Amino acid sequence: MFEQLKQACYEANMQLPDLDLVVYTFGNVSAVDRKKEVFAIKPSGVPYEDLRVNDIVIVDFNNHILEGDMRPSSDTKTHAFLYKHWKHIGGICHTHSTYAVAWAQAQRDIPIFGTTHADHLTKDIPCAAPMADALIEGDYEHNTGQQILDCFLEKNLNPVEVEMVLVGNHGPFSWGKDAAKAVYNSKVLEEIARMAYLTMQINPGAPRLKEALIRKHYDRKHGNDAYYGQGC
Repeated sequence: MFEQLKQACYEANMQLPDLDLVVYTFGNVSAVDRKKEVFAIKPSGVPYEDLRVNDIVIVDFNNHILEGDMRPSSDTKTHAFLYKHWKHIGGICHTHSTYAVAWAQAQRDIPIFGTTHADHLTKDIPCAAPMADALIEGDYEHNTGQQILDCFLEKNLNPVEVEMVLVGNHGPFSWGKDAAKAVYNSKVLEEIARMAYLTMQINPGAPRLKEALIRKHYDRKHGNDAYYGQGC
């Protein structure tokens, strides 16, 4: 019943070590089936070299395990929260990749310095404020989803365009139309974070990218008259 969903989730998770986005067990990817209102997610604490398709856990949006012999990722409630509130997304990726985590620990948005950033989004990559103590002591993983949602509401951001976020003092989450795109966005986020870090080392006062260049680079890939790539 869930074989295709589990396979897609497994393949997306196995990209994380290949893309140098995780060490040990520091990450997870999920893939959703909107019609069945379930998602597949990596089991908690399983090393990637040991992970198998049949290990993938199927969970509903209320965090009930429907299939699988292992505990799902400790971040499962965050994934469920985002799937419930952002109905367009088909996959979510969470890592502790080095440069993205460094920005999250610094509690800094990643400024849009260059065209590589603008090729993917027109906004700074947001960093959600650290969670209040009462929320940490409560339903922490569920509240991490609320923390992300609150950040987007506060900054008036659209999760359709901005498919990535830093959670203050924690790390990056990304999403997309499917699990593969969520992983793609996670790698993009890590590269942008690294480039921005190096930019600030060279010139701490580096200016934000000009608005004309932001719009040009975004529109040529995503606008109504986009001409990047080979088309359909």
